[in-house]
Amino acid sequence: MQSATSFLYLAVLIVSILGLVGIDHKHKLALFNNLRATLASVAIAVAVFLVWDVIGISLGIFFRGNSPHLSGLLLGPELPLEELFFLILLSYNTLLAYQFFAIRRKK
Repeated sequence: MQSATSFLYLAVLIVSILGLVGIDHKHKLALFNNLRATLASVAIAVAVFLVWDVIGISLGIFFRGNSPHLSGLLLGPELPLEELFFLILLSYNTLLAYQFFAIRRKK
């Protein structure tokens, strides 16, 4: 049986992504400016990082580790579900920061 904390990290990642969506909605930086380009950019970045992770896992460099805060759900060997949400958070956050500074530079 999993404890209540076993999905804590996943919940924090989802709340963080939703926070970024809120910031994006307020400032119309990416998703609410160009939905298709934003989804494509984030998807491509996540795909590249997932390939990176799979290579690292196959070489024995990356491993899941043990944490009571992980759900235990795996996308593949040594690849927890939380990694996908972390990569979405990382990619979306980077895109928002880039867009923010690009808009700021134009002013």
